[in-house]
Amino acid sequence: MPEPMSKAEREAFLREPRPAILSIPQPGKGPLSTPVWYDYEPGGALWILMQEDSRKGGLLEIGSRVSLCAQREARPYKYVSVEGPVIEIDHYDLDADLGAMAARYLGDSGRADYIERSREKFAQGNGIKVTIKPEAWLSADYSKS
Repeated sequence: MPEPMSKAEREAFLREPRPAILSIPQPGKGPLSTPVWYDYEPGGALWILMQEDSRKGGLLEIGSRVSLCAQREARPYKYVSVEGPVIEIDHYDLDADLGAMAARYLGDSGRADYIERSREKFAQGNGIKVTIKPEAWLSADYSKS
């Protein structure tokens, strides 16, 4: 039986750059669950980027409660899931916000190329930064079995 992670372990795990699944409630349907890149600072909020006119963007508003789950698929299996409200939605800065996210997932060498390939799509003012306050945590670490 896996053990839950300590607060420090789950925050460190969530700080690692790994794709996560974001689940957003939909009226009259099951939740929309979609892969996302995210960023997180231990003890603080996490944030994701998207297009305002995307399906995700259309469902989110301040106060929406969402879940985000990040996992390690390799053995020993681990996951951290957080649930909480959207606390802020703002238009994001292409170079600062998207650049930081690209560097987190692609490294400094991949950042510039990703920004350049994204510039036309994201420079139309449609990009939003969604900030989520983690309130409830679930975790499992199978190395502790």
